[in-house]
Amino acid sequence: MLTVPRGKTVYRQRVERSEGQRMTVNDEEGRLFVVRHESQPSCGGRHLQSRCSKEERVKIPDGLDPELLARLVESGGGALCRRMGIEFLELSAEHSVATMPVEGNTQVIGILHGGSHVVLGESLGSVSSAIHAGPGRIALGIEINASHSRSIESGMVTATCDALVLGRTLATHEIVIRDEEGRRLSTVRMTNILRDR
Repeated sequence: MLTVPRGKTVYRQRVERSEGQRMTVNDEEGRLFVVRHESQPSCGGRHLQSRCSKEERVKIPDGLDPELLARLVESGGGALCRRMGIEFLELSAEHSVATMPVEGNTQVIGILHGGSHVVLGESLGSVSSAIHAGPGRIALGIEINASHSRSIESGMVTATCDALVLGRTLATHEIVIRDEEGRRLSTVRMTNILRDR
């Protein structure tokens, strides 16, 4: 996470975006940042102290479809991802990583909601499939399932998405969600169909 005051120049580019909006600030490396202004706490609320750093960069592949990149930057991953506090750390067709806080995403008995696991998994699987689809194509989810192995009441979860099949018309990913101690909480599998726009 990159914390900057409004209008500050970062890597020789002026940053003038809404609070919390993802944007590119270093075109040479093609990375995304979350912009947080000084009026926002950089660590607190839905982020653990251990997760906050001066710069948390999202790793993206070279040659990423510029239109997909623009959509990711503009939407911050989508309204639901923003609402749930999902942060993308690494994105590619083969391997992607994201985190999500437990706080704010629990069910009535105080544990992380099973649907939250699925949203995190689908977010990663969808973006990974869209990256694989390439320019002029889209990825549409056609199947998703989840097996929950363990519950969690607080902290941060990390999802790791790995490709099982990257075909011309279908992409299937397995997403494993773990707690901060590395214990598996759930396993999500998602298949997307890849189509021309």
